[in-house]
Amino acid sequence: MRAAASALLAGLDEPRAALGHLPFEDDQSRRWIEYRPEPRPGASLSDLGPAQRKAAHRLLATGLSPYAYAQAMTIIGLEETLDRRENWVNERHSNDYWVVVFGEPDGDQPWAWRFEGHHLSVTMTVRGEEVSPAPVFLGANPARVSYAGRDVVRPLAPEEDLARDLLDAMGDGGRAQAVVADEAPVDIHSSVRPRVRVPIEPRGIAAVRLDASARTLLDQLVGLYLGRLPDEVAAREVARVNRDELHFAWEGPLRPGQRHYYRIQGPDLLLEYDNTSEDGNHAHTVLRRPLSDFGEDVLGNHRAARHTDRS
Repeated sequence: MRAAASALLAGLDEPRAALGHLPFEDDQSRRWIEYRPEPRPGASLSDLGPAQRKAAHRLLATGLSPYAYAQAMTIIGLEETLDRRENWVNERHSNDYWVVVFGEPDGDQPWAWRFEGHHLSVTMTVRGEEVSPAPVFLGANPARVSYAGRDVVRPLAPEEDLARDLLDAMGDGGRAQAVVADEAPVDIHSSVRPRVRVPIEPRGIAAVRLDASARTLLDQLVGLYLGRLPDEVAAREVARVNRDELHFAWEGPLRPGQRHYYRIQGPDLLLEYDNTSEDGNHAHTVLRRPLSDFGEDVLGNHRAARHTDRS
């Protein structure tokens, strides 16, 4: 990760470096998540040459597992499909993504990076050898492209299908507890807030009330989101999860093809999924850590160490 960030910065000319390399102390720019097609901090891939675009993709790949990187690349490609669906009027394109590095990857102080654009936002904060991996947002519009009832492209299929398998495994009594609203919200509850309102109330069914088969599916669903991260980082995140304190909540109808939402919550863990517009064909998913987003965990350790050094 450090080498990929350094390689990216080394290839930026002065105008792009002014956009793509910002101080770590710029909290307003660093604590940022925006998955809509809005202006954002960073250097645009559309302004970079082929070598620097590839360097940006290589940096992104250091923060994602192979399957999550494939999802991300499919999401980026869907911008061209969406542009066609909208009759080319919004000028969407697959280079409308932005990369930014905060601080000095080669130094001994904390630093961070973000790769972001429509339906994709990945932020990693690094202190020494510690990586703090949140937020990670993946969305898709369209969420499904089909031919004769068969899926051609569906990048977030496991996130929906595993949740539906979990609902099936709960039985009627479990589903009655899990479903907390008849209608889905308009978006994920955490939205684009730099800090999640803590706590978003844990609702739905507690993991401890699930039988063994449903617990296994809940574990698989949590593992799917945490498995978006590189193996070592994912293993650390899995170890942080207290399975007995998880809750699963669903909002909206249960029938496929309708607008729906779910979330999984635990101590310092919030996983959200929605498919609530375009008649259930426009999905958002996010991994957030309400107490530790944007590196608050590693920065807290760093601040504590500095305080100890001064005392």
